[in-house]
Amino acid sequence: MSRVGHLLSRYKSGPFPKPFKILPTLPHWNALLEITRPENWTPNAVFGATRIFISSKPAIAQEFINTVLLERVREDIHENRKLNVHLYNSLRKSLFKPACFFKGLLFPLVQSGTCTIREAHIIASVIARVSIPVLHSAAALLRLCEIVADQTAATLSSEGTGAANIFIKTLLEKKYALPYKVIDALVFHFLRFRAMDRPEDQMAVDGKKPSASAVELKLPVIWHQCLLAFAQRYRNDITEDKREALLDLLLVRGHKDISPEIRRELLAGRGRGVVVPDPETEAARAAGDDTMDTSV
Repeated sequence: MSRVGHLLSRYKSGPFPKPFKILPTLPHWNALLEITRPENWTPNAVFGATRIFISSKPAIAQEFINTVLLERVREDIHENRKLNVHLYNSLRKSLFKPACFFKGLLFPLVQSGTCTIREAHIIASVIARVSIPVLHSAAALLRLCEIVADQTAATLSSEGTGAANIFIKTLLEKKYALPYKVIDALVFHFLRFRAMDRPEDQMAVDGKKPSASAVELKLPVIWHQCLLAFAQRYRNDITEDKREALLDLLLVRGHKDISPEIRRELLAGRGRGVVVPDPETEAARAAGDDTMDTSV
């Protein structure tokens, strides 16, 4: 396998080494994979390997994404401040199995707390370009809210919070019909940041005087943009008490340019389960014609 690794360190195009093609089917494939030294592969070889592993069993594909693809992507962005086209295509190919992509790459990246805004924007662009089943997107949003909840309890890093909200905003802009459980989780995700602006609340939590960074924390613009995307798409799927809570949140965590738009969207919502009457039906009823009125 060391010979295969040497070939992959110089690979540009053409057929892949045959021993590597059967690697995912072998019992100790991960140990053999390490012998090939994936850190030395060319980006072309990473793309070819991703095509092979993404076609294997989900557990194997997820481990490959986590141990090889994630590290190569982060390393390339750190060194070049952009992502090689072959590595970018590798990310797109890995999304053919969304669960493996989320569990092997996205969640560990956000959980690390070191995901930069640049990394988040590049990986989010891949998510935006690929069609993802709604249930996978809903599960990803739910898990991202949980990760942010754990992180904000430990640290108030605007960098980490912004990276997570970039992914949330990207999934929201796909405009899927999300389950109410996910919508409620998103509401609590935004409301979680309300108390951080009040020193007396934090003193009540830990009994200590809050640090200056905690008191003066300013949420990144992407957080407000994320809330705007949520209000635009799901303003009719939240309950009235949650709508009032979000409106109160804008008084504490407002943005001079974005908050008026968010308030306008929230006030235009009709509330969960409320049926909006059809204008044609209302006009016919006003004219005394109940032919099309199914409520009588």
